[in-house]
Amino acid sequence: MNANGDAPAGDAAQEFARNFVQQWAQLFSAFQHTDVGGAPAGLPLPSLPVVSLPPEKLQQVQQHYLREATALWDQMLHGTPEVKDRRFASEAWKANPLAAFTAAAYLLNTRTLMELAEAVQADEKTRARIRFAVEQWAAAAAPSNFLAFNAEAQKKAIETHGESIARGLQNLLADLRQGHVSMTDESQFEVGRNVATTEGAVVFENEFFQLLEYKPLTDTVHERPFLMVPPCINKYYILDLQPESSLIRYAVSQGHRTFVVSWRNPDESLAHATWDDYIEHAAIEAIHRVQDITAAPRINALGFCVGGTILATALAVLAARGEDAVASATFLTTLIDFTDTGVLDVFIDEAFVKFREMQMGQGGLLKGQDLATTFSFLRPNDLVWNYVVGNYLKGETPPPFDLLYWNSDSTNLPGPFYAWYLRNTYLENRLVKPGAATVCGEKIDLRRVKLPVYIYGSREDHIVPIGGAYASTQVLPGRKRFVMGASGHIAGVINPPAAKKRSHWTREDGQFPPRVEDWIAGATEHPGSWWPDWAHWLKAHAGKRVPAPRSYGRARKYKAIEPAPGRYVKAKA
Repeated sequence: MNANGDAPAGDAAQEFARNFVQQWAQLFSAFQHTDVGGAPAGLPLPSLPVVSLPPEKLQQVQQHYLREATALWDQMLHGTPEVKDRRFASEAWKANPLAAFTAAAYLLNTRTLMELAEAVQADEKTRARIRFAVEQWAAAAAPSNFLAFNAEAQKKAIETHGESIARGLQNLLADLRQGHVSMTDESQFEVGRNVATTEGAVVFENEFFQLLEYKPLTDTVHERPFLMVPPCINKYYILDLQPESSLIRYAVSQGHRTFVVSWRNPDESLAHATWDDYIEHAAIEAIHRVQDITAAPRINALGFCVGGTILATALAVLAARGEDAVASATFLTTLIDFTDTGVLDVFIDEAFVKFREMQMGQGGLLKGQDLATTFSFLRPNDLVWNYVVGNYLKGETPPPFDLLYWNSDSTNLPGPFYAWYLRNTYLENRLVKPGAATVCGEKIDLRRVKLPVYIYGSREDHIVPIGGAYASTQVLPGRKRFVMGASGHIAGVINPPAAKKRSHWTREDGQFPPRVEDWIAGATEHPGSWWPDWAHWLKAHAGKRVPAPRSYGRARKYKAIEPAPGRYVKAKA
């Protein structure tokens, strides 16, 4: 006992450690008599997949756990345990032995649970779902997420005399009002003022989209115009965040007469819109309008993410109709073949799709925040709990970051569109099966889409895995070029040359083996952005140079309606 009659922190830590080891030993014992579904062994669970844990593997994990737990206890007795995790990297954690032990014990428990998840014997989808559930639980259960255990937040509360807690409560109330966790200081951004600022005008609009045309930055432009189709589950200005990182501005600077689809953020008036509507009245309509405005018989087009899936479907519909409106297509982090959908596959099965069809297949809206939350929880530590800790426990305001502002600017989706998309792509993968899907009255057969294509995939993409992006090379029959970039779904795409960041990989032998791993084995790494490689490819399909237009649109038929970025992109979900 110390002078105040209290047990020293070391004694308390030892007692905590002893209890900790005993409880987990009991848990392992319970595992040996209980199936993974949570019911006593022997009770049938016909609605659940068949899973099992091999006894020898369970014993191996148990023994490994007990060795590490004992070693951790020994570390605690002789000093502060070493914790290698950025969530517990501050001096406040290191200076508090009990906090450091709590963090180390949590990390040990997490590793052990993941070992158990990996040891489960089941079909691959069930194994993936178990791993995903354990990862979500582990991320949520981190001691850093709770004020009672977060040594850094406690230290800040003491230093600020409780002001950090008061600010945290204010931040929590503000986020409850706006409906999402703040990832950035959203007050610092305004669409059209300091994001989405490339000069242009709206030259056409209907109930689904506005068509933006951008002011040329060169005296001459290529005779073949260029249309970009961004994803409709986000807003287009990810392609135009800042002048130095804008893919739109980059295309304009390369001498392309550039048009962009700016999707309308659906409200109840679009609650019955279908996939066919988005193909016929948006993608195909945009292609035809660009043709009409520029008097060009054929155009070049680009699709990004879901925008690429929409573009590919539109091209198949046009091919079925005998229309040769697009000379070349670029697909950025796009799924056309949905065999490899990565972590998103854990959500998809017949029951889930039927539920969504019953819920909104005949009408309704999928709220943008639901989609945003799903994508955030694919990376829970980075995109959820990091901000819970900073905003609420520490009372901090996240710094301004244009990418995260865009990420928070969510969009709704029409229910029938979403239900069709789930069943025909993620669940049944019909787009790559000739004649299996009917869109706009036409049987979809991608073998008829014979135009040259440029396909880009990001190596660390968690939304469109690199194998999923590469699979398009096996589906599209025309001349093609595949390029792999470093980083993820967004950072890999938005990688301007001036930044001199990351790398990209190409292969010049024209070979596209069935597996992406085999393509990578024969690829060459190049430092920096993939944009110049793409610009060189697109230039070859863009035609000769002609004088740049002096005005937007075309005479009286297509006058400028309003300046870019237009009003559709400013509508909030």
